[in-house]
Amino acid sequence: MLTIHADSRGHALAVEGERVVGAGDLAELADAYPRARVRQWPGILTSGFVNLHGTELLEETYHPDPREAGELGTEPLTGDALAALALDDVRWGASARRGVQRMLAHGTVAVACDALRRPAVADAVRRTGLDIVGRTGRPGGVPSLDPLAYGLPPRTPPRREPGSAARFAVFDVADEAELAERGAGTCVATVIGGRLLYRRR
Repeated sequence: MLTIHADSRGHALAVEGERVVGAGDLAELADAYPRARVRQWPGILTSGFVNLHGTELLEETYHPDPREAGELGTEPLTGDALAALALDDVRWGASARRGVQRMLAHGTVAVACDALRRPAVADAVRRTGLDIVGRTGRPGGVPSLDPLAYGLPPRTPPRREPGSAARFAVFDVADEAELAERGAGTCVATVIGGRLLYRRR
Protein backbone atom coordinates (compact mmCIF):
# COMPACT_ATOMS: atom_id res chain seq x y z
CA MET A 1 0.00 0.00 0.00
CA LEU A 2 1.21 3.49 -0.86
CA THR A 3 1.53 5.63 2.27
CA ILE A 4 2.56 9.24 2.76
CA HIS A 5 4.23 9.96 6.10
CA ALA A 6 4.20 13.66 6.99
CA ASP A 7 5.43 15.63 9.99
CA SER A 8 4.09 18.82 11.56
CA ARG A 9 6.31 20.95 9.31
CA GLY A 10 4.73 19.50 6.19
CA HIS A 11 7.81 17.49 5.24
CA ALA A 12 6.74 14.16 3.80
CA LEU A 13 7.86 10.86 2.31
CA ALA A 14 5.77 8.68 0.02
CA VAL A 15 6.46 5.00 0.71
CA GLU A 16 5.41 1.97 -1.29
CA GLY A 17 6.46 -1.42 -0.01
CA GLU A 18 10.03 -1.16 1.26
CA ARG A 19 10.97 1.90 -0.80
CA VAL A 20 10.65 5.66 -0.85
CA VAL A 21 8.90 6.68 -4.07
CA GLY A 22 8.69 10.42 -3.44
CA ALA A 23 9.81 13.17 -1.07
CA GLY A 24 8.77 16.77 -0.61
CA ASP A 25 5.97 18.85 0.83
CA LEU A 26 2.84 17.04 1.94
CA ALA A 27 0.67 19.06 -0.46
CA GLU A 28 2.87 18.15 -3.42
CA LEU A 29 2.91 14.44 -2.59
CA ALA A 30 -0.83 14.35 -1.90
CA ASP A 31 -1.40 15.79 -5.38
CA ALA A 32 1.05 13.36 -6.95
CA TYR A 33 -0.40 10.33 -5.13
CA PRO A 34 -4.11 11.10 -4.57
CA ARG A 35 -4.97 7.52 -3.56
CA ALA A 36 -2.25 7.20 -0.93
CA ARG A 37 -3.06 6.76 2.72
CA VAL A 38 -1.71 9.74 4.68
CA ARG A 39 -0.19 9.37 8.14
CA GLN A 40 0.38 12.72 9.83
CA TRP A 41 2.77 12.70 12.78
CA PRO A 42 3.51 15.32 15.42
CA GLY A 43 7.04 16.67 15.41
CA ILE A 44 9.82 16.09 12.89
CA LEU A 45 10.45 13.29 10.41
CA THR A 46 14.14 12.47 10.15
CA SER A 47 16.56 9.66 9.41
CA GLY A 48 16.84 7.24 12.32
CA PHE A 49 19.79 6.73 14.65
CA VAL A 50 22.56 4.18 14.94
CA ASN A 51 22.90 2.93 18.54
CA LEU A 52 26.62 2.48 19.10
CA HIS A 53 26.17 -0.01 21.97
CA GLY A 54 24.47 -2.82 20.06
CA THR A 55 26.63 -5.63 21.46
CA GLU A 56 26.40 -4.38 25.03
CA LEU A 57 22.63 -3.82 24.95
CA LEU A 58 21.69 -7.05 23.19
CA GLU A 59 24.31 -9.65 24.18
CA GLU A 60 25.50 -8.36 27.54
CA THR A 61 22.20 -7.10 28.96
CA TYR A 62 18.98 -8.83 29.99
CA HIS A 63 15.75 -6.96 29.33
CA PRO A 64 13.22 -8.38 31.82
CA ASP A 65 9.82 -9.56 30.71
CA PRO A 66 7.04 -7.43 32.29
CA ARG A 67 5.86 -10.63 34.00
CA GLU A 68 9.22 -10.74 35.80
CA ALA A 69 8.93 -7.21 37.16
CA GLY A 70 8.12 -8.36 40.68
CA GLU A 71 11.28 -10.44 40.85
CA LEU A 72 13.71 -8.64 38.57
CA GLY A 73 12.32 -5.14 38.21
CA THR A 74 11.86 -3.42 34.86
CA GLU A 75 15.33 -1.99 34.17
CA PRO A 76 17.92 -3.78 32.01
CA LEU A 77 20.24 -6.08 33.99
CA THR A 78 24.01 -6.35 33.57
CA GLY A 79 27.04 -7.52 35.53
CA ASP A 80 26.46 -9.72 38.58
CA ALA A 81 22.66 -9.44 38.27
CA LEU A 82 22.89 -10.79 34.73
CA ALA A 83 25.34 -13.57 35.64
CA ALA A 84 22.99 -14.79 38.40
CA LEU A 85 20.28 -15.52 35.82
CA ALA A 86 22.18 -18.24 33.89
CA LEU A 87 20.14 -17.57 30.76
CA ASP A 88 19.48 -20.19 28.09
CA ASP A 89 19.08 -19.43 24.37
CA VAL A 90 15.31 -19.04 24.63
CA ARG A 91 15.56 -16.33 27.27
CA TRP A 92 18.41 -14.59 25.42
CA GLY A 93 16.28 -14.47 22.29
CA ALA A 94 13.26 -13.09 24.17
CA SER A 95 15.45 -10.51 25.90
CA ALA A 96 16.91 -9.39 22.57
CA ARG A 97 13.42 -8.98 21.09
CA ARG A 98 12.41 -6.77 24.01
CA GLY A 99 15.69 -4.86 23.75
CA VAL A 100 15.14 -4.25 20.05
CA GLN A 101 11.62 -2.98 20.73
CA ARG A 102 13.01 -0.56 23.29
CA MET A 103 15.59 0.62 20.78
CA LEU A 104 12.90 1.16 18.16
CA ALA A 105 11.06 3.30 20.72
CA HIS A 106 14.11 5.60 20.63
CA GLY A 107 14.24 5.99 16.85
CA THR A 108 17.02 3.42 16.38
CA VAL A 109 17.13 1.90 12.90
CA ALA A 110 20.63 0.37 13.09
CA VAL A 111 22.99 -0.95 15.74
CA ALA A 112 26.77 -0.95 15.82
CA CYS A 113 27.99 -4.37 16.91
CA ASP A 114 30.89 -6.68 17.09
CA ALA A 115 29.95 -10.00 15.49
CA LEU A 116 26.88 -11.25 17.36
CA ARG A 117 27.86 -14.52 19.04
CA ARG A 118 24.45 -15.70 20.24
CA PRO A 119 22.34 -17.14 17.41
CA ALA A 120 19.09 -16.32 19.24
CA VAL A 121 20.13 -12.67 19.53
CA ALA A 122 21.26 -12.46 15.90
CA ASP A 123 17.95 -13.99 14.80
CA ALA A 124 15.95 -11.48 16.86
CA VAL A 125 17.83 -8.58 15.27
CA ARG A 126 17.52 -10.00 11.75
CA ARG A 127 13.77 -10.55 12.06
CA THR A 128 13.12 -6.90 12.92
CA GLY A 129 15.10 -5.57 9.98
CA LEU A 130 17.46 -3.48 12.11
CA ASP A 131 20.64 -2.81 10.18
CA ILE A 132 23.89 -3.97 11.74
CA VAL A 133 26.97 -1.85 11.15
CA GLY A 134 30.49 -2.77 12.15
CA ARG A 135 32.56 -0.90 14.67
CA THR A 136 36.15 -0.75 15.83
CA GLY A 137 36.46 -1.24 19.57
CA ARG A 138 33.91 -0.48 22.23
CA PRO A 139 32.42 2.99 22.51
CA GLY A 140 32.87 4.86 25.75
CA GLY A 141 30.21 5.58 28.33
CA VAL A 142 27.52 3.46 29.92
CA PRO A 143 25.36 1.77 27.26
CA SER A 144 22.01 3.49 26.88
CA LEU A 145 18.85 2.75 24.93
CA ASP A 146 18.80 6.46 24.09
CA PRO A 147 21.35 6.99 21.30
CA LEU A 148 21.46 10.69 22.23
CA ALA A 149 22.77 10.01 25.74
CA TYR A 150 26.31 10.97 24.73
CA GLY A 151 25.63 13.66 22.19
CA LEU A 152 24.47 13.38 18.62
CA PRO A 153 25.13 9.80 17.40
CA PRO A 154 25.58 8.68 13.82
CA ARG A 155 22.49 8.55 11.67
CA THR A 156 21.65 6.38 8.77
CA PRO A 157 22.24 8.22 5.48
CA PRO A 158 19.30 10.38 4.38
CA ARG A 159 16.88 8.21 2.42
CA ARG A 160 14.83 10.66 0.41
CA GLU A 161 15.68 9.81 -3.16
CA PRO A 162 13.14 7.63 -4.99
CA GLY A 163 14.01 3.95 -4.80
CA SER A 164 15.92 4.19 -1.52
CA ALA A 165 15.03 2.08 1.50
CA ALA A 166 12.21 3.50 3.62
CA ARG A 167 13.98 3.85 6.96
CA PHE A 168 13.25 6.80 9.23
CA ALA A 169 11.89 7.95 12.58
CA VAL A 170 9.58 10.69 13.84
CA PHE A 171 10.18 12.63 17.06
CA ASP A 172 7.62 14.79 18.85
CA VAL A 173 9.80 17.89 19.02
CA ALA A 174 9.83 21.22 17.21
CA ASP A 175 13.31 20.92 15.71
CA GLU A 176 16.72 19.25 15.92
CA ALA A 177 17.82 21.43 18.84
CA GLU A 178 14.86 20.30 20.96
CA LEU A 179 15.53 16.70 19.97
CA ALA A 180 19.12 16.99 21.21
CA GLU A 181 17.90 18.58 24.45
CA ARG A 182 15.04 16.18 25.24
CA GLY A 183 16.48 12.96 23.85
CA ALA A 184 15.26 10.14 21.66
CA GLY A 185 12.56 9.12 24.14
CA THR A 186 10.45 11.65 22.22
CA CYS A 187 10.13 9.14 19.36
CA VAL A 188 6.57 8.59 18.16
CA ALA A 189 7.24 6.29 15.20
CA THR A 190 10.02 4.20 13.66
CA VAL A 191 9.82 2.78 10.15
CA ILE A 192 12.25 0.21 8.73
CA GLY A 193 11.85 -1.33 5.30
CA GLY A 194 8.55 0.50 4.93
CA ARG A 195 7.12 -1.23 8.00
CA LEU A 196 5.87 0.76 10.97
CA LEU A 197 7.73 -1.17 13.67
CA TYR A 198 7.11 1.25 16.52
CA ARG A 199 4.28 3.65 17.18
CA ARG A 200 3.73 5.42 20.48
CA ARG A 201 0.25 4.59 21.74
